[in-house]
Amino acid sequence: MPARRHFGSVRKLPSGRYQASYWHNVTRHVAPDTFPSKSDAQRWLSNIETAFHKGDWVDPAGGRMTVAELAEVWQSSDPSKRSSTKARDEAILRIHVLPTLGPRRLREVTPPDIQRLVNAWAAENAPRTVDRQYDVVRALFAYAVCSDWLSRTPCRGIKLPAVTATRRRALAPEDIIRLAEATDARYEAMVWVGAVLGLRWAEVAGLTVGSLHLLRNSLTVTEQLGRDRQLGDPKSDAGKRQLSIPVELSSLLAAHLAARNLTGADPGQLLFTTPQGRPLDYSHWRIRTWLPAVANAGLTGAGFHDLRRANATTLVAEGVDVKTAQTRLGHADPRTTLSIYARAVPKADRAAADALGRTFFQTPAQRSRTKRAREADTR
Repeated sequence: MPARRHFGSVRKLPSGRYQASYWHNVTRHVAPDTFPSKSDAQRWLSNIETAFHKGDWVDPAGGRMTVAELAEVWQSSDPSKRSSTKARDEAILRIHVLPTLGPRRLREVTPPDIQRLVNAWAAENAPRTVDRQYDVVRALFAYAVCSDWLSRTPCRGIKLPAVTATRRRALAPEDIIRLAEATDARYEAMVWVGAVLGLRWAEVAGLTVGSLHLLRNSLTVTEQLGRDRQLGDPKSDAGKRQLSIPVELSSLLAAHLAARNLTGADPGQLLFTTPQGRPLDYSHWRIRTWLPAVANAGLTGAGFHDLRRANATTLVAEGVDVKTAQTRLGHADPRTTLSIYARAVPKADRAAADALGRTFFQTPAQRSRTKRAREADTR
């Protein structure tokens, strides 16, 4: 009976110690340390072979990789990731993660290290910000596990600060008028496009002259501006849409084009840019334009996305069917239109109560009972 073939190979070094190695996926892997005896080397190989059978094998070279090296590989690993998401992840890694963990080897990073990092963030940032930054770290180490560079992620049992529900600012039409009047004239039309059409900030910032069809009173959304200030696809396929717009908004946009000396001969020109003509950066625009405007309008706490919510609420309150509202807002799922954006308004709530009253209290028998109850109250 032929002898069982051993997994891997062992060789004796000139120093008298033994080196173990094996092949996997056409790559030769060498034990990170040498061994004092051949049996020790073979025992190490047996453990590796067992790990293969259990599905627990990890590339020993992966543990020696630094977090900075892992981050570089991870950022280029997903070709489907949106440019804006890539820019956000790169900023989080560069500013909040790599200064602390970058030089560390993967096998050296432990759950307490991650918890200390999260605690440091929580001392200076809002819970939602901490949650967003931790998502990047968690995805980073999950990629290392999927790539067989780590057997377990250090993102285990991490305690995050509690995220409380964000209070949204319900904007009435008169609020939006004050807000538009308080906004820098160069960007006043952005407020109206956000409220009247319900476009996301990135969609508004990505509008070009070619997006407008003012003679037909319509507007087309085909692109949005990413965090990298590059035009890209909207959030989803449903985000590509053509919208009818009110005549009043067409007039306002025509005036905006005239103020910027833009005509139909400039189809690729962005409608809204910095004073120097460059694409907008959301963070800068928010600090320099939006926040002063909401403060001057007495609407501190309002966000640009509240314009979109006001649009959705108005569509529902005015009886626009859900499918039309979903299409105009660019939602892939109508449940998003209803569950997230549609808010009950007092007028609609009063109408609902009156309808219920007519149904349940207007039968002859019930009218008689109601009359007797009222008479009893007056005694």
